[in-house]
Amino acid sequence: MTSTDALWRDRDFTRLWAAQAVSAFGTRITREGLPIMAVVTLGASAATLGALAATASAAAVFAGLAGGGYVDRLRRRPLLIATDLIRAAVLIAIPLAALFGVLTLAQILAAAAVVAAASVIFDIASHAYLPGLIGRAALTDGNSKLASTEAVAEVGGPALAGMLFQWLTAPIAVAVNAATYLASASLLALIRAPEPVPAPQPPAPWLTEITQGFRLAWAESRVRALMLMGIAQGLFGGVFAALYVLFALRTLDLPTSILGMAIAAGGVGALAGAWLGPWLGRRLGVGPAILLAILGAGLSAMCIPLAPADRLGASIVMIATQVTGDAFAVSAGVLTATLRQTLMPQQVLGRVAGAFHASAGGVAILGALGGGALGGLIGPRLALFVAAVGFLSIPLIGALSPLRQVREMPRGD
Repeated sequence: MTSTDALWRDRDFTRLWAAQAVSAFGTRITREGLPIMAVVTLGASAATLGALAATASAAAVFAGLAGGGYVDRLRRRPLLIATDLIRAAVLIAIPLAALFGVLTLAQILAAAAVVAAASVIFDIASHAYLPGLIGRAALTDGNSKLASTEAVAEVGGPALAGMLFQWLTAPIAVAVNAATYLASASLLALIRAPEPVPAPQPPAPWLTEITQGFRLAWAESRVRALMLMGIAQGLFGGVFAALYVLFALRTLDLPTSILGMAIAAGGVGALAGAWLGPWLGRRLGVGPAILLAILGAGLSAMCIPLAPADRLGASIVMIATQVTGDAFAVSAGVLTATLRQTLMPQQVLGRVAGAFHASAGGVAILGALGGGALGGLIGPRLALFVAAVGFLSIPLIGALSPLRQVREMPRGD
């Protein structure tokens, strides 16, 4: 199946798509909802919220490091269902604890860590499961559709979280969030396509298993280029994550309503990027399209610290750069995910995806810490400019590798 209509007629794919859509909304609601729960119910401080974010980030990095081997040794669909059920169980325990008056900050911190780790395992397993479900020829279209739902969830998820916590009490809102994961698990359970039992792979020593994904990715020159670009994106993206809101609200003096519009506009751009990536791949070739999309995202990032001081001009720049930046970033993401799935054997996709998650996530934490310090030394505008220059250097990594010569997605194993 290679056409768009063919995939929509594939009931098993549409069930996976629907499950990932529901799960994507659940992940965004959890991301926004747990801090709200901590503030509303327990009166959490700013330092506590920082600890909550750091805990979730650290758990996600650890899951990326340690989870790939498990994904490759187990059937992927049962693992997807299990991670949904784990997230539902952890979240439903929060309103129950609140109901009986025993909810603590430690429980919310633990829930954030478990949900973050399970979400990464879900993403890794989904990445490894998709090629076997729809075939390699349909991967670009399949990844494009899944990226579209992620974009919609990025726009609607935080808004939905805010409405749930405003309309309902915080514990009931968290219970509704848990239900999204139960719905995702139910949809996955309806998939009928048989999944082969993975070839036996005895567990390796813990440290060896963690490094396998990195070694497998490094051994393939085109995947190595993708990993190096992902690490660089994580590093400079961490700087932007630390300073973007501060720059918008304090340096540019924009109201929070404009900032919210800009972030929502980024979701619209991401939705367009899910279509733009495959189109660029067909017109330019896969490798050149990836490099062009990353360059476009870098140029968009460069415009942010160059935003004018007047409110109208700054608002236009911030909204426009969110649209273009997210469109190009998602375009590159669709193509790089598909290329990785086609270049690596299916039995190692979990470990390789785990290495990508862990490396980018780990350096993003360093980038955020370094960005905060750099912003304090030279100011948010100049610090963001430095990071944007870093973004513009990323396409050079691919241009100096065999990636630039890739014209079509490989069809072999």
